[in-house]
Amino acid sequence: MHDFKIACQPLPAPRAPRALRAVLSVLLTASTLLSSALSGAEAAPSAELGKGLYVTCTACHGAKGEGNAALNAPAIAGQEPWYVERQLKSFKAGLRGTHEKDTYGMQMRPMSMTLADDAAVANVAAYIATFPAPPKEDVKGWGGSATKGQALYATCAACHGAKGEGNAALNAPKLTGLPSWYLARQLKHFKEGVRGADPKDTYGMQMRPMAMMLADEQAINDVVAFIKGL
Repeated sequence: MHDFKIACQPLPAPRAPRALRAVLSVLLTASTLLSSALSGAEAAPSAELGKGLYVTCTACHGAKGEGNAALNAPAIAGQEPWYVERQLKSFKAGLRGTHEKDTYGMQMRPMSMTLADDAAVANVAAYIATFPAPPKEDVKGWGGSATKGQALYATCAACHGAKGEGNAALNAPKLTGLPSWYLARQLKHFKEGVRGADPKDTYGMQMRPMAMMLADEQAINDVVAFIKGL
């Protein structure tokens, strides 16, 4: 006689009706596409969309972000997008441009508020990042001594870099490319508490004691003269 062995196999799981399976498949596909679209929107700011938003900025900062000293608008071309974003958000939130002595910051704040949300801020920063860096400024007659400023800048180099190139990891923007008059004004504002005094302005509060190490206006002019020579 032959021995017969019967293999025991599990019964197949019940399957959902075909129509229900089709609906579930469509929902899953739609969910995946929506998730991808949202992730892409967060990860990739659009310089093209930012171009339209930047139209308001051109009146003061120029078509290519070259700035206009006569309008007290600094050059913004060549600045890192993360820093441009942070400053626009600071103006929108009232961390900048609300102090009574910050005349030009108060002019800037309503401009930043034309950007509806963080995505708009990121888009305009992405467009600004497409501008070529401004030409090197001629600082003859500036009134500061680069030689004296070199020693003063040693403290700044720890965050802003030996060449003023900035360091995103330390939240320190690049200083090269910013006009001398703007650098001097911001250092003065930090010293006087016009900027960096708001407890919510974390990075401004870090910068303020650094600026206070500069004894007077001449020291400010000296360090700016050195920065402009980098």
